[in-house]
Amino acid sequence: MSTLTLERGINAFKAQIDAPMASFFSSCVSCGMCADACLFYTENPEPRFTPIYKLEPLRRVWEQEYTLIGKLKAKLGLSKPVTDAELAEWQELVYNNCSLCGRCTLICPVGNDITYMIRRMREGMVASGHAPGGLIGASTRAVQIGSPMGVKLPALQAQVRHLEKSSGLTVPFDQEGAEYLLMLSSMEIMNYPEYLGAVAKILTNAGKTWTLSSECFEATNSGIQIGSSDIARELVSRVVAAAEKLKVKTVISPECGHAYTALRWEGPNLIGRPYTFAAKHIVEVLDELRAEGLLQTEGFEESKLTFHDPCQLVRRGGVVEQPRNLLNMVAKNFVEMADHGTLNWCCGAGGGVSANEDAEEVKLKAFQRKKKQLDELHVDTLVTACANCRIQLEEGMEVNQMDIPVLGLTEMIAEHLVERKGGAA
Repeated sequence: MSTLTLERGINAFKAQIDAPMASFFSSCVSCGMCADACLFYTENPEPRFTPIYKLEPLRRVWEQEYTLIGKLKAKLGLSKPVTDAELAEWQELVYNNCSLCGRCTLICPVGNDITYMIRRMREGMVASGHAPGGLIGASTRAVQIGSPMGVKLPALQAQVRHLEKSSGLTVPFDQEGAEYLLMLSSMEIMNYPEYLGAVAKILTNAGKTWTLSSECFEATNSGIQIGSSDIARELVSRVVAAAEKLKVKTVISPECGHAYTALRWEGPNLIGRPYTFAAKHIVEVLDELRAEGLLQTEGFEESKLTFHDPCQLVRRGGVVEQPRNLLNMVAKNFVEMADHGTLNWCCGAGGGVSANEDAEEVKLKAFQRKKKQLDELHVDTLVTACANCRIQLEEGMEVNQMDIPVLGLTEMIAEHLVERKGGAA
């Protein structure tokens, strides 16, 4: 790597050190509690996997550039400058061994947002050329094609035609003035096509107007995962442009954690202005329909089941009660994990880990934390509301020979839906 690229990376690090970052570094008491909150550390307890240690190069840049003692240490040769070799070594820690789940942030006794800090760290890693190839490829496809998995409009249109033929439902495209613009993730299109059918069934039955956009149907935000605000801004801007062109009231984020984070919480800051529409996760929309009496179900699941809380939706997004409200409509034998809700353990594949080929081994090792939770419960079924989590959970179950089916919450609700008068189930 050239000296110029390293310098660009270091300058990117400097640019990320804002007031919150300085406060977080200053207030860290090195207690180590974040280590026990991190599944990458608990399943591989080496000091270097401690969340705050993953930020060491960025911490040193902060100290050397913005503190008196750091400047003195640098002049005396007691604090070495960050090198390209170090950044190459830290790529594994920052990308492979962090899912941006936020559990360390929740546990930190002084309130340091370590997830925020890792995101900032990744900005410098991208600028210095130290992002994983898998994430670079996904981000490139997202910008150039519109989908991190390379899904194009004809593939979605083919799925829609099949759905309409098999169900008799209508899936509208580009319907101006609809109440909802439904966004999808590539994983739902390719791996879980039943999700679109479930949403179409529910919204149609509720008498709601909704639409897909032929210009922007993908909500997954690779920019958030790789750590590039420029890419994140570009991808959010496409969703905003589509929503405002169609004059919708609400954009529905799919069962995808980082799509929700990017659209709901970071989007307005990324584009520099408020939205002209509301942004909600599909689970929030379903719970609103329930509260309005527009989502009625019949029958109950017979199996003993539990819910895996997606980190970005529940811990980082605050959508805690809504999935439970929905589950209680269709499940009499719903049990909670020992650590659930905001304290639930990550599946191990968020934050771009699932798209990072180099992290395959470590993400399956991290899954052991989820396995321990499930082994304690002896459940028959696992339900979640994130396609990324679902893929990781299914893979982890397969590798560990666990016979527990993983179901999507939206599809489960659709299966129990009661047809309303004036609606079409």
